[in-house]
Amino acid sequence: MSELEGYFRGLADTTRLRIVNLLFWGELCGCDIQLVLETSQPNVSRHLVYLKHAGLVQDRREGYRVFYKLAEPGTKTTRELFEFLRVAFKRDRKLRNDLRVLKEAIREGACTIQQTHPFPRYTDSPPAGRPSQSA
Repeated sequence: MSELEGYFRGLADTTRLRIVNLLFWGELCGCDIQLVLETSQPNVSRHLVYLKHAGLVQDRREGYRVFYKLAEPGTKTTRELFEFLRVAFKRDRKLRNDLRVLKEAIREGACTIQQTHPFPRYTDSPPAGRPSQSA
């Protein structure tokens, strides 16, 4: 029960839900997330740390940038939770708008340089400028 409780504590905030929604598109630099959410870097970092401690997000450093992605769904519970969130997020106007803003930012040359897409089964298509791994 503690794994599930940790996930729901991590998701119990609008900003963190918005971050998870963005990370369904793949690995993003913290500054990309900040751009879409239109909030401060310390605020984004605080929420990302919370998601990381909940076991929902992983990070890696590349130079001065930190990139974030959804944690690998190692258990059936995690896979099913991510699948539920993906479906539920598609129904929310604000979350769909966040993805639109992200795609525009990437098209205009936002900070993200990573081209991996770790959860292709969770999306209909990759953002502009990113190759689909199903091809």
